[in-house]
Amino acid sequence: MNHLLLLAQTGGGGQVEQIARTFGVDWPHLGAQIISFGIVCALLYRFAYRRVLAMLEERRQQIAQGLANAAQIKAELARTEVQRQEVIATASAQATRLIDEARAAAAHVQQEETQKAVTAAEQIVARAHEATLQDRARMLAELKREVGRLVVQTTAAVAGRVLTAEDQRRLAEETSKRLAPAENGSGAVEALAG
Repeated sequence: MNHLLLLAQTGGGGQVEQIARTFGVDWPHLGAQIISFGIVCALLYRFAYRRVLAMLEERRQQIAQGLANAAQIKAELARTEVQRQEVIATASAQATRLIDEARAAAAHVQQEETQKAVTAAEQIVARAHEATLQDRARMLAELKREVGRLVVQTTAAVAGRVLTAEDQRRLAEETSKRLAPAENGSGAVEALAG
């Protein structure tokens, strides 16, 4: 800027002065305007542009921090997803194991209950068989008594006399001996017929 003033004063700049006059340049006003524009630029740079630039730098850092945080959040989300999948897989495996254990326990309980039922059924059958044998023995004893009584009555009727207690006892014993084979499966009628 000082160079232009020097050029204008030296006189070697006739063309510059002629151009300046054509455009209406007033050198003292131009110099004052250049100085005041420089002062305004310096004040704006110091008090406004620095703050604006600092604010822009702060915003740039916030944006960079936000991008870094977003990347960190994405990485954390990916880790969380992996952990979630691992937890689900572990829970699924554990649930499968528990189901298998429950099935095994149920099968064991079923087997035990089946065994208990079989044992109870065998006991019932044994008791029924025993009761049947007892009933058969009781019925055979009643049959012997009845047959003995009938034999005594028949003998008394055939003999036409009253039998003594000794005769009745002897006939009952003989009848019992003849009915003994009936207990082994032959019929009472067959024993009496023999």
